[in-house]
Amino acid sequence: MSSEVDHNVVAAPADWRARLKQIGPGIMAAATGVGAGDLVATMVAGSKYGYTLLWAVIIGTAFKLALGEAVGRWHLTSGQTILSGWRTLGKWALWYFGVYAVIWGFVYGATAMSASGLPLNALFPFLSVRYWAMLCGLAGFALVWYGRYAILEKVMTAFIGIMFVTVVGTAFLVAPNLGDVAWGLVPRLPDGSLVYVLGLIGGVGGTITMAAYGYWTIAKGWRGPSWLPMMRTDNAVGYLTTGVFVIAMLIVGSELLAGHEVVTGDKGLLTLGDTLAADYGEWARIPFLVGFFAVAFTSVIGVWNGVSLLFADWWRTLRAPSDEAGEKVEHRQLEGSRAYRGYILWLTFPPMVLLFLDQPFQLTVAYGALGAFFMPFLAGTLLVLLNSRRVGADGRSGWISNTFLVACVALFAYLAYDQLVGLFE
Repeated sequence: MSSEVDHNVVAAPADWRARLKQIGPGIMAAATGVGAGDLVATMVAGSKYGYTLLWAVIIGTAFKLALGEAVGRWHLTSGQTILSGWRTLGKWALWYFGVYAVIWGFVYGATAMSASGLPLNALFPFLSVRYWAMLCGLAGFALVWYGRYAILEKVMTAFIGIMFVTVVGTAFLVAPNLGDVAWGLVPRLPDGSLVYVLGLIGGVGGTITMAAYGYWTIAKGWRGPSWLPMMRTDNAVGYLTTGVFVIAMLIVGSELLAGHEVVTGDKGLLTLGDTLAADYGEWARIPFLVGFFAVAFTSVIGVWNGVSLLFADWWRTLRAPSDEAGEKVEHRQLEGSRAYRGYILWLTFPPMVLLFLDQPFQLTVAYGALGAFFMPFLAGTLLVLLNSRRVGADGRSGWISNTFLVACVALFAYLAYDQLVGLFE
């Protein structure tokens, strides 16, 4: 991966080979967005319905591709960050994000640390999940506090490699039935499957970190419409990789756990590790738990950096005079700000209080409910911004992008409603 560059002297790559060398932000966004909870939900769907819902994973990947492309296109063609764009919609959009980010960060900090601590506790039980979680939080804190984007990108790429080998390797290990896999591409809705279909479509790497994608393109030095082909290649590689991970977990759930009652929550993945050990030996369990840790810890690194950049830009945009709010912002400017470092502290230390509840599953439920309220906001505001005069003709959404964005608004609004109803049942 290349390091941060001066966009004034580096031109956009002209061919696909040169583009592959620049890939990075898409991997960051996609790996961050897929956590242990997403993999558990996919595993449960596989155990209940086999490969029948594979088509929903494909559609979910397409939705995230469309959202990621829209975020990147706004940054490259408007010359403004997404927070500056939200300010043009009114102060209400800024306050919605700010309040949401503070509440979400408190719950997510505990959720991500807990998910990272679970596999370490299974591998090294001399420490409880709580204390492994705290150590993971401190490790993520130190890495993001002292590390630059180029370093974080390399670390995330290494973890992606571990995830690919372990999770996809496990799918090959259980020897899927290719005929059943192909039949799963045909859209069907078995009785009682609607909630799982919506979860699979909405959960393939979809979180607040999707909005951070534009800031990682800034860190790479991508500026202007000439970088659109590069951004689209990068975004596609990131979310196609995510789609492969989720399909692999659906295969594992279908082959190993069909007809079995699966424990929900992050501990469901530990149950799967025990099943692998019983069927194939301990040598299969350990790599899987290592992959589980990689999935969880990439979310710690990505959120601690990406959402902190969002929060730093929110603070900058909120306080800036109207004529300065849309000015070009540099990545280093945000990374060195007090708001950036303050949000890293907020993600790390106050949430440790929640770890003493020893309820990782309840944390995951609360995080899922909160997460559902950001995605319709992101999709809806992008739909408005990218069909307005805030961007030039090269940044406007065509009918394909608009169709996906409208579908995303409808889907995520329904998921938010479903989560809200579920909290009061």
